[in-house]
Amino acid sequence: MAKMLRLRWTSTMAGALVATVIGNAATVIGAAETEAAECPRKDALGTSRVLSVDPKTYPRVGLKSFPQTLPLADREVVLTFDDGPNPPTTSKVLAALAQECVRATFFLIGQHASEHPDMVKRIAREGHTVGHHSYSHPYMGRIPFEKAMADIDRGIAADEMALHGVSTTTPSTPFFRFPYFESTQAQLDLLQSRGIIVFGADLWASDWEELTPEQQLKLVTERLAASGKGIILFHDNKARTAAMMPAFLRYLRENDYRVVHIVPAGTSQKSADTR
Repeated sequence: MAKMLRLRWTSTMAGALVATVIGNAATVIGAAETEAAECPRKDALGTSRVLSVDPKTYPRVGLKSFPQTLPLADREVVLTFDDGPNPPTTSKVLAALAQECVRATFFLIGQHASEHPDMVKRIAREGHTVGHHSYSHPYMGRIPFEKAMADIDRGIAADEMALHGVSTTTPSTPFFRFPYFESTQAQLDLLQSRGIIVFGADLWASDWEELTPEQQLKLVTERLAASGKGIILFHDNKARTAAMMPAFLRYLRENDYRVVHIVPAGTSQKSADTR
C-alpha cells in the first residue's frame, strides 16, 4: 500500500495548490508545495493533508451539533483546542504538536488573546489555524441576540488585534465555535450570511471533567476507536490535556491515524508535501 501523504514542517510560504479527491466525495482540498526542510523527526506523526473549507459548502460542521461534518476519510482526525491562549498549558500543547510535526486549530477567547498576544502570534507562527470563540465565553442562547453578537464581534476583534495589530470584526480566518456549543438559529444564520463557518465537534475529550491525564487518554482513545475519525475537541487551557497530549499523539501514530489541518478556502499554507 502506498504511503500516506505527509506534510513537511516548514517556515516558508507555500507554493501551488494540489487538487485531491477524498474517497467518494468530489471535494477539492488545498495541499501546498514548497522546497522547505523536512520535519526533523523522520518517524513523527506529521500532518497528512490540508483541507480547505469553503463556508458555502460547509457553513456548519460537527456531528455533535449539526447533521453535517467535514469530508474526512476513515482514520482521519482534525485536532481542535478551545479556551486559550493560556501560556503555561498552551505552550506545552504547542510543544507536543511541534514534536510530532502536527498542525491544529485553536479557537481563542478574545479576552485571553488580548492578555497574551505573544502566545497568539506563536500559535500562528508555528503553522496552526487561529479561530474564534467569543470574547467572554457566555451562554449565547441565554442572552439577547444583540449582546451575543456583540460578544462574538468583540472576540474576533481582540483575536485580530493580537494576531495582526488591527482591530476588525472581519476575521482573517472565518472559523467560529460557540461556547458550550450553544447557539440560536438567528445567530447561526447571521454568521452564515457573513461567511463564517461554525464548528461543532464529532467527539470530545471531556477534559472539563476532573480526570487524570491517564483517564482522559483512555476516554478519548476509546471514543475515537468507536467513531473511527472526526473533529476532536480539546481545551488547551487544561493542565490534564497538556499532560496527556504527547501520549495521545503517540497513540495516533502507533494506530495509523492521520491528522488533517483545516484552513479557509483559498488559503496558501506554510507546508510541503512528500511521500
